[in-house]
Amino acid sequence: QVQLVESGGGLVQPGGSLRLSCAASGSIFSINLMGWYREVPGKQRELVASITSGGTANYADSVKGRFTISRDNAKNTAYLQMNSLKPEDTAVYYCTARIRTSFVANYWGQGTQVTVSS
Repeated sequence: QVQLVESGGGLVQPGGSLRLSCAASGSIFSINLMGWYREVPGKQRELVASITSGGTANYADSVKGRFTISRDNAKNTAYLQMNSLKPEDTAVYYCTARIRTSFVANYWGQGTQVTVSS
């Protein structure tokens, strides 16, 4: 059984920073792509950032220059450093990973709330 556990969400003022973590556990052989999505009520879940096992990152235009995705392959963990946060970044953030066990599948975390408000 594979689990993704997110942490690091919370309430922050505009212009502030937060760091999200996503730790994968279980009978993992390898992890390919890891990423972060976010969802606001009434809107479609959107990709925020993704990173390959080799470290190639991809970002949504709305977060380029403010957010940085990284990963520690030895710890099966991905991070999302969020700086210069704006109220429109408020959302539930979900971690996802494409993981090989005895087969390959996409897994999702439970989500963590990020609220940017003064």
